[in-house]
Amino acid sequence: MTQKLASRVVALVLAGMVLPNAAHAQDEAEKPRGAWRTRIGAGPQLVPRFPGSGDMVFRPFLDVSRARGDTPFEFEAADESSGLPLLRQQGFDFGPALTFEGSRRTQDLPGVPRVGFTVEAGGFLEYTFANPVRARLEVRQGIGGHEGLVGMASVDYIARDRDDWLFAIGPRLSFSDRGYQRAYFGVPVEASIPSGLPAFRPDGGIHAVGGTVTFLKQLDRRWGISSYAKYDRLIDDAGRSPIVDRLDSKDQWSGGIMLTYTFGPVND
Repeated sequence: MTQKLASRVVALVLAGMVLPNAAHAQDEAEKPRGAWRTRIGAGPQLVPRFPGSGDMVFRPFLDVSRARGDTPFEFEAADESSGLPLLRQQGFDFGPALTFEGSRRTQDLPGVPRVGFTVEAGGFLEYTFANPVRARLEVRQGIGGHEGLVGMASVDYIARDRDDWLFAIGPRLSFSDRGYQRAYFGVPVEASIPSGLPAFRPDGGIHAVGGTVTFLKQLDRRWGISSYAKYDRLIDDAGRSPIVDRLDSKDQWSGGIMLTYTFGPVND
């Protein structure tokens, strides 16, 4: 979610290197016809300052979507990473996933090691069982910062009237390796005295369960609104972390709203 527009731009550039060859492999009859439409959106979102934080901060809520001809814009949940499908086959979509995670500063949690800004890069796999149900799995490796492996499994029930309105709801399950969990939820032995917290070395596994609701509404032919709300509950080692106990933040909430504008030809 964080820095979503920047990560989408990077994903578009990376996909542009690969998509021309992939496009030639598709059946010509399957290609959508007509001019391209571009929908951009911008607004605020309220999210935890860092994973496990009880403090909330405002960050930009941004998005860019494209569709061709009279094909509706594809559904994209606000809590999924940016990425474009490079391969589509019998209901499966596969492609890169990219997002960013902000830093946890020393002053955010005195006595506990900071966690630097992290680029999370990996891939996603989606499967549409039969409209309106879509499942998605994404796995990302942290580059810099926490340097751990993190991912999310999700299922969304999607109800829509083309681009006029869309409502989606579904469960979320977040998982990570010990590198990620020790960065955000661990307390090294040497940090125990300065932080006043007991030493804690979490392992990898599922660290949160929750759900996300998305709503989009077109106000007229050009302007629309998009919003979401998300809840995660930290569980297992993450939920038992003395950091989480001190911050009283097992419940992780986020949400945002944006105004959207569509460029290009629009349908009546």
